[in-house]
Amino acid sequence: MDLSDALDFSQPNNQQAGGPVWPSQPANPTWPGQPANPTWPGQPANPTWPGQPANPTWPGQPANPTWPAQPNQPLWPGQPGQPGQPQPPQQPTAPGWPGPAPQTGPYGAPGQAPKALTVPFDLPLQSGAYNKMLITIIGEVKPNPKNFTVNLTRGNDIAFHLNPRFNEDGKKVVVRNSMIGNQWGKEERQLSSFPFAPGKPFELKILCTDTEFKVAVNKLHLLEYKHRIRELNQIKGLTIHNDVTLNSVNVETLQ
Repeated sequence: MDLSDALDFSQPNNQQAGGPVWPSQPANPTWPGQPANPTWPGQPANPTWPGQPANPTWPGQPANPTWPAQPNQPLWPGQPGQPGQPQPPQQPTAPGWPGPAPQTGPYGAPGQAPKALTVPFDLPLQSGAYNKMLITIIGEVKPNPKNFTVNLTRGNDIAFHLNPRFNEDGKKVVVRNSMIGNQWGKEERQLSSFPFAPGKPFELKILCTDTEFKVAVNKLHLLEYKHRIRELNQIKGLTIHNDVTLNSVNVETLQ
């Protein structure tokens, strides 16, 4: 028999390099109508829990949660927020650094409402003034007031004199000054607002920093006053005079 008769060349040769495949079948078969990388019908390529976003959070919770109503850092009234983690209070690095003043008030027996304080009011600051010392005064302006005064003192000197006046030649003004060696310095008077009102309550905050006193009234920043007595640890008295009643006075360290 002729060799050409023994071999049938009428059918195409389905032998390909690498091994046989089924006729008309691709090298990497898929189910009919099925994509090459199948997924469950209606399911995304990276599955998530039904109705759940790819990076789930608790319902109503932000992606980077914080404790409810707690800022990352305590802020001075009117100060823009700054990101970051709370820092612990700075510790003294050398003997003689004025430590945090003990908290004073609010006055009154435990479990009772704070009692009104006597004006004139005089509070010793055992550690003197220092960076981040925060004084909070809560009180009420008397009806028909002329003025009231808050002083931070060094002996007979007044390091910071804060004097709201309700009728000075028909105007309302907050005067700031210092008295050193029985001599008053230059007054500071410029302000865009006067935050006190006759017969109305107020919250007055005075923050001491390394360079100045900052004052806020009713949770709004009011003014700054640069230190004229720089020996802060020698400022050891707080006095309040004239047309106010007092509910509480606190001295603490701003964290």
